Amino acid sequence: MPQTTTGYAPDFLSVPLPLPTFGPDREIRTLPYIHFTVLQDPNRRLPAATGVNIDGGTLRDIERGDDWHLDPRIPASEQAGPEIYANNDLDRGHQVRRRDPVWGDLPTATAANQSTFVYTNCAPQAGEFNQSAELWGGLENHVLEYARVYAQKISVFTGPVLATADPSYRGIQIPRLFWKIAAWTEKEDDSTFRLASAGFILDQTPELDDIDLRTARAIAAGNPPPLGPFRTFQVSVRRIADLTALALGELVAADREPAPTVQGTRPDTEISRELFALDDIDLQ
Repeated sequence: MPQTTTGYAPDFLSVPLPLPTFGPDREIRTLPYIHFTVLQDPNRRLPAATGVNIDGGTLRDIERGDDWHLDPRIPASEQAGPEIYANNDLDRGHQVRRRDPVWGDLPTATAANQSTFVYTNCAPQAGEFNQSAELWGGLENHVLEYARVYAQKISVFTGPVLATADPSYRGIQIPRLFWKIAAWTEKEDDSTFRLASAGFILDQTPELDDIDLRTARAIAAGNPPPLGPFRTFQVSVRRIADLTALALGELVAADREPAPTVQGTRPDTEISRELFALDDIDLQ
């Protein structure tokens, strides 16, 4: 039988990389799964951060499935369950992408695939955003295919920015922003490796700013408002640390392109470089 709670491995890369953590005052549930770990915020009932190890040399293609389930290790009241997604256009947005932990021997890869369909590993996302092959989905494909083609090991950290001003719907605050950090190692010489990282943020704030009680009632009636186009930015890892309050010291130091940020229209959406096509992504 495959192990079911191995979780994110900090020694997976050639350079040790611990799972990012929050400060001691933040209430967090640490939930290990197969090849990934979720840091669940029990108050927001959503994942605050996730970390996954991807072994590009042993990735497997497994039938998707759709068996969403609550994690029995924590109370259902600490998870945003199926009622949030009923009769509306909100998708269960995987935070650890389904295909990322699906590697290794067949039983382990199959179990890893199933373990991604847990409500602690998803957050409400507009259907168009979650299903789109443009930019954010394209970024995820880009990272995975890089790992596959070059048989590369990569660790990826993903989550929503759980801001106090996020709009509320059915008792759950819907995140405005989502972030992702890819981390890998590069050879400096015959025996030395160095860590490299790159950070990204998806911003759908403009589409969520106008949600009010009337809009919420429309959503409840099965008529969600259009969220419109979304925007993806390559940002400094330090900016993600500021937005999330995660300790990202090693990833900040390894940032491939810690470009200076520029002020956006809101203090919490300070950005660096907007991506308009996959060719704009800088992982070099």
